[in-house]
Amino acid sequence: MDAFFASVELLRYPQLRGLPVVIGGGRRAADAEDDPVALAAIPVEAFPRLGGYAGRGVATTATYAARQFGVGSAMGLMKAARLCPQAVLLPVDFDRVRHFSRTFKGIVTSIAPVMEDRGVDEVYIDFTAVPGGQEDGGRTLAARIQREILAATGLTCSLGVAPNKLLAKMASEFDKPHGISILWPEDVQARIWPLPCRKVNGIGPKADAKLQALGIRTIGELAARERDWLVATFGRASGAWMHEMAWGRDDRPVVTESEPVSLSRETTFERNLHAVRDRAELGRIFTGLCEKVAADLRRKGYAGKTIGIKLRYDDFRIATRDQTLALPTDDARAIREAAGRCLKRVPLDRPLRLLGVRVGALARADAAQAPGEAPPPPARRSARGRPVDDRTGQLF
Repeated sequence: MDAFFASVELLRYPQLRGLPVVIGGGRRAADAEDDPVALAAIPVEAFPRLGGYAGRGVATTATYAARQFGVGSAMGLMKAARLCPQAVLLPVDFDRVRHFSRTFKGIVTSIAPVMEDRGVDEVYIDFTAVPGGQEDGGRTLAARIQREILAATGLTCSLGVAPNKLLAKMASEFDKPHGISILWPEDVQARIWPLPCRKVNGIGPKADAKLQALGIRTIGELAARERDWLVATFGRASGAWMHEMAWGRDDRPVVTESEPVSLSRETTFERNLHAVRDRAELGRIFTGLCEKVAADLRRKGYAGKTIGIKLRYDDFRIATRDQTLALPTDDARAIREAAGRCLKRVPLDRPLRLLGVRVGALARADAAQAPGEAPPPPARRSARGRPVDDRTGQLF
């Protein structure tokens, strides 16, 4: 999907089309007024500008007009504000985004049932057995998918059609927005090799820095290296993958169903919070994260046995702890109590930038608890019913 989060907001605010818009920095209130006529009548001058932002939020996405200034997804909003202070800043509306995500995926599977879900805004589709899937190299079917998604949602998408997932992913970026790119095996040298290695999904900043230090900047330069040299330099698995990738080879199938390994929620604070001075605020945030993870589990039909926490301190160090329960759970209070016990095992003397809660070792909720088994004993609670830190006696 093209600039998905931003495009969803432009349906709400059509007066912002063509302008630099950045999504991030907070969530849209669940009870926010949503009268389409009133929203479309808001003057452009009335929208908040990125230049006035102060905080630690990150950009979820940006319109293509904002991307021309160098603003990109996952960029800190303070940096984005320096690059494009005139951009409009809008909060994220996850409920609305999820609605449109379900809608476009439903359209895809009604046309081409073999679909792999890769997140809120991206899928892989197997055209092989779909009537017309091979016509004009797949362009005819791709155009139909585009048309039907646009008609149902008002949103555009870009498709890359190629012999495998690696090349299709890369081709989908060639002609954004609202583009269709067909990539044949014989096109790899002309269209893939000139690209920077960083364009490959799987080569991150650290790997790219190491490649550049070795004089390898493009995929073509990577393809010129011997497989044995890559294995010796990057390890057996990574080196072999780099060799195959550089030559456009990928045998991964389109997987229509997969079980999640874990579910998590985390938040970065607008200001550093201290476990003592900001205990009440941290407790509220911590409880909210546990409740959201529990709601995610119930919505998806899972329960989990391993409860974990993640902290990022003010010096950017990260601490994680986890605990495995006797039985899987999707209960917010049980998750909160187990996560609270994890907290007792990490230092809380430094201010915190981020707090997260994770539930792993997932199982289907309807098969998670065996008959006759009892849940784990609850944590000790105060007179007010709140979890107590057995080490200090203080409330979390």
